[in-house]
Amino acid sequence: MTVMETAVDPRNPSYLENRSAMLERLHEVEDALDDARSGGGDKYVNRHHARGKLLPRERIELLVDQDAPFLELSPTAAWGTDFPVGASVVSGIGVIEGVECVIVANDPTVRGGAINPYALKKTQRAGEIALANRLPLVNLVESGGADLPTQAEIFIPGGGIFRDLTRLSAAGIPTISVVFGNATAGGAYVPGMSDYTIMVRHQAKVFLAGPPLVRMATGEITDDESLGGAAMHAGTSGLADYLAEDERDGLRLARQVVRRLNWRKRGPAPRSRNPQPPKHDVEDLLAIASADQRTPFDPREVLLRVLDGSEFDEFKPGYGAALVTGWGELHGYPVGVLANARGVLFSEESQKAAQFIQLANASDTPLLFLQNTTGYMVGAEYEQRGIIKHGALMINAVSNSRVPHITINLGASYGAGNYGMCGRAYEPRFLFTWPNAKSAVMGPTQLAGVLSIVARQAAEAKGQHYDEDSDQAMRMMVEQQIESQSTALFLSGRLYDDGIIDPRDTRTVLGLCLSAIHNAPIKGAEGFGVFRM
Repeated sequence: MTVMETAVDPRNPSYLENRSAMLERLHEVEDALDDARSGGGDKYVNRHHARGKLLPRERIELLVDQDAPFLELSPTAAWGTDFPVGASVVSGIGVIEGVECVIVANDPTVRGGAINPYALKKTQRAGEIALANRLPLVNLVESGGADLPTQAEIFIPGGGIFRDLTRLSAAGIPTISVVFGNATAGGAYVPGMSDYTIMVRHQAKVFLAGPPLVRMATGEITDDESLGGAAMHAGTSGLADYLAEDERDGLRLARQVVRRLNWRKRGPAPRSRNPQPPKHDVEDLLAIASADQRTPFDPREVLLRVLDGSEFDEFKPGYGAALVTGWGELHGYPVGVLANARGVLFSEESQKAAQFIQLANASDTPLLFLQNTTGYMVGAEYEQRGIIKHGALMINAVSNSRVPHITINLGASYGAGNYGMCGRAYEPRFLFTWPNAKSAVMGPTQLAGVLSIVARQAAEAKGQHYDEDSDQAMRMMVEQQIESQSTALFLSGRLYDDGIIDPRDTRTVLGLCLSAIHNAPIKGAEGFGVFRM
């Protein structure tokens, strides 16, 4: 392969400007992560510990292998909403007894672990990742069930959690539940529909209706232990497969279950067990993305600091130069790369992308999309040259590609460029963003300008005077709104990605994702439908 050389100069003033802007965004993300890690706050955390119970991240740390990584997913879910950051649940991918598993842990310090609309989305996303990548799913359960004030938003779609558990099981993907506390009402079906269920003595309470509701509904007077205690379910109902003496014993039993799964990856192993690290400084990734999104940057500089040995074989380097395509390896896994170089996608880039995606599917090679696009080119010349059908060609290829996709937004992801570069709607296996990233139907200035033109034309058509002062106020308001709604934290808070990552962690995150992806077979598409040429 071709070893690329860098053009990054740390002495360049733009290097320091870009680095400073990225660090500022990183500080904002870290503040949000601190909010998520604090759970329900000191009062509820201390109360939980005083009961001799572990926090969700403490449970996860004891569950996964010692010194093994844990890739947390959607950690800033619900940021900027009326719900706590983190959405009362922790989810991610961790290694248990050498097996990569999706882990979902309720946070009982946040409203008793009640499931709110964002907790539901986060839990369902974890299930999607488990199914698509053939990863065993481990639920660490302690939840009072639905967040009742928002039941109208979660009751009907919430049934999908139980549906997905049964579909995982039907697909031969093991599901395991460890119940540490309440699992009531609909929440009782999580252990009820898991392949393996572990309950902690004197703590687990699993029932469809608690003692007060039973008394109201039937007149029967009972207690928690008789109705749904761990010992009862282990010895009488048979719902519990294992009875743990305490939380640590429950986590030990969960590790024991995973150890006995006889789990094997279905995808090919890495080509190299000892891949060469990149030859250039990872710290430079803080300074490559432009502080001003109107200034393009070369994505090859990112690849230099991500791919094994900084080696990259570029495909069609002289054609459609605004899109970089080519082959490399990452932690020993082969990947095909599509990366925006100059923001705008033209007809040439679209055709180049479609061919490259077909080639990746023919060779069963996963694809990595590095987004930094303002969308497809507009204007009479480009319309006449067929930008619509060529853009559709690229989107068709992305939509019907069957090799795994991973997407990272490095800077901008606007308009239909988001679609062509495998945005969330195109179901990449994983999608992460850098802290500086933005995404929207178009840039704030352009969107405000379009609204202004439309309003001005409407006034002229009616013969009315157009108020320039009102126009200026409208433009300012719209620009501020779109600017705030296109930031990485806003989008990640609404689960339009799987998390915001430090640019310096890009190679590690991609390596963890590629390893997880290879739990399932890697097979390309056999057809793409009709391409409009």
